[in-house]
Amino acid sequence: MRPLFHPTVEDIQLTEVLRALSDPVRLEIVIRLAVSGELTCGDAGDELGVHKSTASHHYRILREAGILRTKQEGRLKFLSLRRDDLDARFPGLLDSVLSATHAAA
Repeated sequence: MRPLFHPTVEDIQLTEVLRALSDPVRLEIVIRLAVSGELTCGDAGDELGVHKSTASHHYRILREAGILRTKQEGRLKFLSLRRDDLDARFPGLLDSVLSATHAAA
């Protein structure tokens, strides 16, 4: 199996991060990971109301934007936020998005 693409910190673009976070399903995935730390793809996708293939598409968009890191262990894939990388590139952005989301709820 080929390794998954993860952009370097320097290659993470603000426009791509904001575009990825503009979708409600992807934003929900990010919120779940912010609360839980690390989840399997199956756990992150539970109760999203989308098909498994659609959830995989959302994970790919988030990963390629530099928001998620995907690590494979055997047959499982684990998702986690690249919080340190995002904070290094855009200080406070992720916290601002998450707090605005909680305020709106």
